[in-house]
Amino acid sequence: MPNIVCKHRPNFILAELASLDSVSNYRYSVQVTSQKIYYMPSYLTQEGLAKAQEELKVLTTVRRKDIAQRIARAKELGDLSENAEYTDAKEEQAFIEGRILELEHMVHHATVVQKQQSNDMVGIGSRVKVHINGGHQEFHIVGANEADPINGKISHESPLGKAFLGKKKGDKILVNVPSGEMTYTVKDIA
Repeated sequence: MPNIVCKHRPNFILAELASLDSVSNYRYSVQVTSQKIYYMPSYLTQEGLAKAQEELKVLTTVRRKDIAQRIARAKELGDLSENAEYTDAKEEQAFIEGRILELEHMVHHATVVQKQQSNDMVGIGSRVKVHINGGHQEFHIVGANEADPINGKISHESPLGKAFLGKKKGDKILVNVPSGEMTYTVKDIA
């Protein structure tokens, strides 16, 4: 029977599992090696960690109470087997509790990425200005849990993020994207 072992405290066994299928929902958080499962750190910027902690605080102090009250009101309506309000409240409770577990794990295993003192090379936490197809674009390289591509925050694990890591000002980067190959030129690193 495999064990879950904390990456930062290898002698600390968190739990025993009957099968590895039990941990398949831990996206980006575990690594299976032989019979041991190691928790991977969550790379977060200081801003991302503060945002996760604030969301966790709101969920545990406000949203939990609200949903408990909704469930209590729905129970007062009578027959639970045909009570849509009760079913909806229980589904929302499951979602909130799942999100709380995810945030607790993220915060507990967070590795805060410090801003690099030197802007010579792209790393996690860097803001990269690039030239592409006659235009300019800016990306913020962040951990997977903070990624928000629509707002220019790309994961260091994404194909584009991986391609930028370690690059310097003036470097040209050829990246395979769904529409083909694109060439990015690093203009500035902050």
